[in-house]
Amino acid sequence: MLQVTESAIKNLKEYLEQNDINSAVRVIMQSSCSGTSLGLGLDDKKDSDKVFEEDGVTFLVADAVFDTTGAIKVDFINASSCGCGGGSGSGGFSVTSEKKLSRGGSCGC
Repeated sequence: MLQVTESAIKNLKEYLEQNDINSAVRVIMQSSCSGTSLGLGLDDKKDSDKVFEEDGVTFLVADAVFDTTGAIKVDFINASSCGCGGGSGSGGFSVTSEKKLSRGGSCGC
């Protein structure tokens, strides 16, 4: 249900160590004007969480999230590999789902 690539694990472990963080990593579902997306955050375990251990990193996903997303994949994408500009070492985490998430509508601003 949760797949985490080696690249994501490596980069998460480096980030947590460099910042002296001892926390679980939560997969979060967020909604905005541009639609629903998945992201990562630091959090404590709740009773309604599914817990996944990957090479020393603890991942949390609220049980109900899987109903909307299906399987989730966490990856780290280097900017140079996606055709984006940027200097060496730039990149970011990509959190994708098996099921298509809703697209945004309009916001009243």
